[in-house]
Amino acid sequence: MRKTQGRHGEVAVELHSNVPDRFRLGLRLFALAQDNTRRELRIEELWPHKGLLVLKFAGVDSMSDAEALVGSELQVPRSERAQLGPGWSYVSDLVGCVVFDADTEIGKVEDVQFGAGEAPLLIVVAGSRRHEIPYAEAYLKSVDLEHKQIRMQLPDGMLDLNAPLTAEEKRQQTGTFRGTKKNKKTL
Repeated sequence: MRKTQGRHGEVAVELHSNVPDRFRLGLRLFALAQDNTRRELRIEELWPHKGLLVLKFAGVDSMSDAEALVGSELQVPRSERAQLGPGWSYVSDLVGCVVFDADTEIGKVEDVQFGAGEAPLLIVVAGSRRHEIPYAEAYLKSVDLEHKQIRMQLPDGMLDLNAPLTAEEKRQQTGTFRGTKKNKKTL
């Protein structure tokens, strides 16, 4: 939930659903707060506003009640999910899947993040390594939710993009920044 909207407990939310009319009066949802606490909510009113959807929940009747929900992620219970067409997956089903690049295991999906680009980012973790991999159709070969596997064909070097710097790379960067700083002072 992005922000409060109005004085009677309304919140404005950014939608990450391609299911038409996903939200409706009486729909039961869960708000997952940043501290991982979960609260059950029921939609009392809803309307579109400036590219967002404004929701009024039963029992959330003031701006301070609504402020407690800001930053939470809305989740639809499995029993309330809409049936998806072939090739579509719910984000929550991707968490816990093992990601493969061709036949090489990369790691397990720990989270999915939105907003950095057109494709959501799979946050894939293997030991101390963490990769941000675009969940883009161009890289996707197959998704097997039953066996919790995502098979991709990633471009060469993609997994190195957000890899930790080696000692040599850190040394080179430090030298470059110092040189740049000196040049700026002399200009």
